[in-house]
Amino acid sequence: MGGRIASRLIDAGHTVVGHNRTQSKAQWLVDKGLRWADTPRDVARAADVVIVMVTDSASLESVALEPAGFVSGVRPETVIIDMSTISPSVSRAIAERVRQAGGDMVDAPVSGSVLTLEQNKLSIMVGGRAATFDRIKPLLEAIGPKVTHVGDNGLALSMKIAINLSLTVQMLAFSEGVLLAEKSGISRETAVEVITHSAVASPLLQYRGPMVLGLPAEAWFDVAMMQKDMRLAQELGRELDVPLPTAAISNEFLTAAHAMGLAREDFAAIFNVLASLAGRPPASRSS
Repeated sequence: MGGRIASRLIDAGHTVVGHNRTQSKAQWLVDKGLRWADTPRDVARAADVVIVMVTDSASLESVALEPAGFVSGVRPETVIIDMSTISPSVSRAIAERVRQAGGDMVDAPVSGSVLTLEQNKLSIMVGGRAATFDRIKPLLEAIGPKVTHVGDNGLALSMKIAINLSLTVQMLAFSEGVLLAEKSGISRETAVEVITHSAVASPLLQYRGPMVLGLPAEAWFDVAMMQKDMRLAQELGRELDVPLPTAAISNEFLTAAHAMGLAREDFAAIFNVLASLAGRPPASRSS
């Protein structure tokens, strides 16, 4: 997702300076016009606005706080936009370090997938100071058309975690419905067609529901990444005294998917866990 966002900004005419911990993965962007920087610090020194998207809290702490991390390159007026989905408390702590260095930082996770980015339907939530949001909003609108300021630092992450919790729960409930219809004698294809055009159909089910007929060759958002977000949800639930019973159950199906060797498949593969329990064939992997 981070690489495709960089590509979109290049296409929009922005000068993009970039770094990836695995340089070879960014070569296609260099070929497209990205200016390579050897470290996150070099990116921060070269850019007025720095967009970061990494896997988890530990990864963000590494690229932010290591000796050549972006915090050490922050200049007055530098804005860090962190689009990772990580712990809100970790994000707040790093934002404070950025401010001590003279810059500012917002959390700006996205809701959507590579497909929604390509369709220009990506939604972006922003947590941070209102004045900083106003400054960066036009840039974010070049990435996705819906950009919403939800409050102070960390709150956009709380919002993203709440959304991703629901995605997994919806996918599991959809899988239950498809398998119940299938074992009643309705074809899987017909069940998917009917449910994804019914009163319960959501954007998630409309673009991910067909995956129970064939998992994508390249995961849009894999089981391992989704389970990371479900753990964040459960941690936040415990912190805020919010019971999350359906999240807990859904997370167990992600754990089972791991055990079945599906960690790198799209998280729609939780269908295969339930199908196995129901004695039905799994969704095959599309070529």
